Amino acid sequence: MKLVLGSGSPRRLELLAQLGVTPDDIRPPDIDETPLKAELPRPYCQRMAREKAAAVTAGDGEIVLCADTTVALGRRILGKPADAGEAAEFLYALSGRRHRVITAIAVKAQGRIWERDVVTAVQMKRLSDDEVNGYLATGDWQGKAGGYAIQGPAGAFIPWISGSFSAVMGLPVAETAHLLSAAGWPLWRDA
Repeated sequence: MKLVLGSGSPRRLELLAQLGVTPDDIRPPDIDETPLKAELPRPYCQRMAREKAAAVTAGDGEIVLCADTTVALGRRILGKPADAGEAAEFLYALSGRRHRVITAIAVKAQGRIWERDVVTAVQMKRLSDDEVNGYLATGDWQGKAGGYAIQGPAGAFIPWISGSFSAVMGLPVAETAHLLSAAGWPLWRDA
């Protein structure tokens, strides 16, 4: 049995390593991640994980793991910013407010898909112009939903979360372990 990670995210690789899991192959899917008209954040995130899993070609004996992380401010989806200007817009919108980070997981094996999503509440402190500009200068916002990564310098902006820290990073470890087990991946096989 082989595990295929359907993601190019180095953070997801690190989080899988916490479970003692190293994928046999990495196959990031190329799909359109544009939200549908009036699509809400949680269903959008679930759809993205499912579509990513469906887009990854898998052979017999392969388990595919895909995930999607979305930052939700109310009904608004804050995806990966296109540029520093959009990242600044996201950070100012999140400044001093609570928001949700949703990570959906989809595991595909033997013609079946197992799914789960995790919603974490996150509080961002009120940000000054210097903090926003300083953070943007780090480049850490690039490729990050909502324009920030909790495990990087922006962690200094997050005084409180309720839920899964690893889900905010991009892969909820406990739920991922459960889905991989359900799909037949033998966790702790080398232990």
